[in-house]
Amino acid sequence: MTRKETYFTPEHIAAQAGEMYRGLYAEGLVKERAFTPLNSALLVLDMQEVFAQPESHAYIPSMPAIIPGVIRLIDLYAARNLTVIFTQHLNTVKDAGLMAGWWKDLITIDHPLSALIPNLDPSKGQVICKNRYDAFWGTQLERILHKRSIHQVVICGVMTHLCCETTARSAFMRDFEVFFMLDGTATYNRQHHLASAYNLAHGFAVPALVDQIAAKLISLPIS
Repeated sequence: MTRKETYFTPEHIAAQAGEMYRGLYAEGLVKERAFTPLNSALLVLDMQEVFAQPESHAYIPSMPAIIPGVIRLIDLYAARNLTVIFTQHLNTVKDAGLMAGWWKDLITIDHPLSALIPNLDPSKGQVICKNRYDAFWGTQLERILHKRSIHQVVICGVMTHLCCETTARSAFMRDFEVFFMLDGTATYNRQHHLASAYNLAHGFAVPALVDQIAAKLISLPIS
């Protein structure tokens, strides 16, 4: 069974993620890439009750700590009429592929915890359903981004090492520049989180903090 721990806490997430960022920077893994908000989209991946409720077998103990930062980014994007995409992971046995045999159960449309967490306001963006780790797989995400002339994506949500990392890699392969939120993603434990951060920073994504992205957005006028 995968070890679970609360490696991010609401009180200390800024310091905890900042330490991760400084470690990546010290190793030369923070690439210099200009973030251009007007040509970016915020991808909010799988912020669903199944990962947020302690009684769920898929509960992520550090998820509560990232919620305020994710909401902050959503509000900043929405206030400037910039693109926000929420994903909702939903499966049937038929479309789950190997995931059907890999996990204890599937998040089906009638699963009692399949909904997005109530803290989020889906009206501030667009919701797309996906059935694999990769938010591009079998969805309209790429078409939506190209139609809106987007060439950068900011990734937040859960889980860091599964859907978030897979989507980041897929975005890079489609020539979208990726900014990956160290304090806007969460997973079961710090080891998985750091492994994703280091792997992505080496070849796929720019690791970033919510404050860094927020500062760029705040400088833009509100629509």
